[in-house]
Amino acid sequence: MEVEAAKMIGAGLACIALFGVGIGIGNIFSSLISSVARNPASRGQVFGLSMLGFALVEAIGLFALLIAFLILFT
Repeated sequence: MEVEAAKMIGAGLACIALFGVGIGIGNIFSSLISSVARNPASRGQVFGLSMLGFALVEAIGLFALLIAFLILFT
């Protein structure tokens, strides 16, 4: 197997985590909307926690993309 082909396969496998990130972000915001719809008074507490969860999930996506680029261009 050529090195370029192996790099492309490795970068593609590293990007599989991005599907999980998309699902995770969707779950976070669907839970936020559901909880605020049930109890609008708790918006302040729930919104802060959802932003923390969003930041952590997005960081995982950025790390996966960084690894894919490192595999591809080194």
